Amino acid sequence: SLFSVGYSTCHWCHVMEEESFKNKEIGEILNKNFVCIKVDREERPDVDKVYMTFVQATSGGGGWPMSVWLTPDLKPLAGGTYFPPEDGAHRVGFRTVLLRIAEQWKENKDVLLEHSQKILEALLHRSEIHVQGQDSPPPSKEVMATCFQQLSSSYDKDYGGFSKSPKFPTPVNLNFLFTYWALHQTTPEGAQALQMALHTLKMMARGGIHDHVGQGFHRYSTDQHWHVPHFEKMLYDQGQLAATYSRAFQISGDEFFADVAQDILLYVSRDLSDQAGGFYSAEDADSYPVITSTEKREGAFCVWAAEEIQALLPDLVEGAVEGTTLGDVFMHHYGVKETGNVSPMKDPHQELKGKNVLMVQCSPELTAARFGLEPGQVDALLQEGRQRLATARARRPRPHLDTKMLAAWNGLMISGFAQAGAALAKQEYVRQAAQAAAFLQRHLFDPSSGRLLRSCYRGKDNTVEQSAVPIQGFLEDYVFIIQALFDLYEASLEQGWLQWALQLQHMQDELFWDSGGFAYFSTEAGDSSLLLRLKDDQDGAEPSANSVAVTNLLRAACYSGHKEWVDKAEQILAAYSERLQKMPIALPEMARAAAVFHHTLKQVVICGDPQGEDTKEMLRCVQSIYSPNKVLMLADGDTSGFLYRQLPFLASLERKDGKATAYLCSNFTCSLPVTSAQELRGMLCL
Repeated sequence: SLFSVGYSTCHWCHVMEEESFKNKEIGEILNKNFVCIKVDREERPDVDKVYMTFVQATSGGGGWPMSVWLTPDLKPLAGGTYFPPEDGAHRVGFRTVLLRIAEQWKENKDVLLEHSQKILEALLHRSEIHVQGQDSPPPSKEVMATCFQQLSSSYDKDYGGFSKSPKFPTPVNLNFLFTYWALHQTTPEGAQALQMALHTLKMMARGGIHDHVGQGFHRYSTDQHWHVPHFEKMLYDQGQLAATYSRAFQISGDEFFADVAQDILLYVSRDLSDQAGGFYSAEDADSYPVITSTEKREGAFCVWAAEEIQALLPDLVEGAVEGTTLGDVFMHHYGVKETGNVSPMKDPHQELKGKNVLMVQCSPELTAARFGLEPGQVDALLQEGRQRLATARARRPRPHLDTKMLAAWNGLMISGFAQAGAALAKQEYVRQAAQAAAFLQRHLFDPSSGRLLRSCYRGKDNTVEQSAVPIQGFLEDYVFIIQALFDLYEASLEQGWLQWALQLQHMQDELFWDSGGFAYFSTEAGDSSLLLRLKDDQDGAEPSANSVAVTNLLRAACYSGHKEWVDKAEQILAAYSERLQKMPIALPEMARAAAVFHHTLKQVVICGDPQGEDTKEMLRCVQSIYSPNKVLMLADGDTSGFLYRQLPFLASLERKDGKATAYLCSNFTCSLPVTSAQELRGMLCL
């Protein structure tokens, strides 16, 4: 069979669809010789991972669209990524490959099968992650130091980020650096870590990867300067970046970062939100430039010709240098050129010729100086310009919206809303996070079995639909939702979310834990269609599930007193020990978790009346401080409630002089009580 894997916003998947799958002659070869199977990798990451491991091992590269030829019992024979339809100077064409494989299957079937079996055995051996000999975690100090070293040596001092090009946002790197800073605040390395993270976030926000007119972030930059992006927008990026920019604001107090977090959440609320409360997966990169266009172009929805901007912004600017229009100020600030600002090197298909990708080129002060204005005036002018461009853009044909709703990505987005709500003290974000969590409970959770489902879909008339045979949740669905529920509890202090998180953690242990080799498998046992049960081994565009699981387990233990979860966290770190010591840059989120494990989570308990102003002030104080190794809980005095039943020690903590009182506890042993937010801040900032 021919097995083709892609996803909705994948540019080259659409190219191959047009060139090959819609080609009559190629279609006939396929139908005559193969059973054709098409899979969305976002729905079935388990299947994708198995065959991608094969393609990477046999071809030295990977990516999508992925084409793999399989035996009737689903073992891979050959594979690759994008194929052009016909042979070229450097690449063999799809038609040739199809004919060769069909012929080989007829002539040399046994040789092919034997070869396939050998590769599978090698893969299984290579992909095993388990405890080897020692069953203790690696020394966290060395892991942190090595990871910091590896990140700082790949850091781009000029433009931020950790590669030359392409450049991905990779929030996992930035979160590692924030934790590193928090644990080494007084050292030069600590200051450097913070500088690297904040500079990267600033450069990204000014770059073309950030949509200055329509808000939110595109997937990655094709160049070193964050200028020309691949234009698709993914939910998982918005969720993680909203949380990361909120943390940057907590640490620096710089409103710039709070503004970017709010910009991301505005985009998601407006363009990626289902009315039932869930979040859609992505918006495509390609769209029709105008309604009458016959072919889509990458970035068409987002880019501008200079004359379009001049025509939209012709007003003369009062008080500026003679003859200055709003268009002049806007074009200067955002680097717009008459001939377009995209280098032909970054535009191989000439889709962006003569067009501009907006990118902040100057500070408001510099732009103001250039036109004889005040910086405050420039901000107002730019805002007016962005607003007019947004109105004009709304008349263009929109890119395709992928309206499937994935449990894991919804989890990441709930964390984004909850963390921003807590850090920026904005209740509306916390409410939106809670609505989305309630959506997951309604549509992606089966209360009778206690299990999560992977996906649901927007149906006709905006109803929420489920497929005839629902896809069961994978490890990442459990992990990202549990993380989201802990974040939502810390933002809302509603105990129901904690209760559900702990219930899901028990289910995750039951379905995925590897009791022999430690850590969690990505998939459940007993799925006959999967050749291998793998464990994730990289924190990339999204953190790997085992990395986040370490912190989840430590948080779960703090809220339940369930010591076995601390043991499991330790065992995951032990299973990944060798990788963490040699190449922690591949696992920055797990390196971060190793430090949290080593320093032991501190329980910050506020005893008080949830409605009391003194309690609210204490809670706001805790929420406004970035401290990677704290968990927050509210002891409201209701001893029959969930938390008091889980944690008997809470009953011994009392309000001092009837005031809201804070205790800092470690391993359920508590400090002396404090009743002023200032004293509490002092304790948390140590």
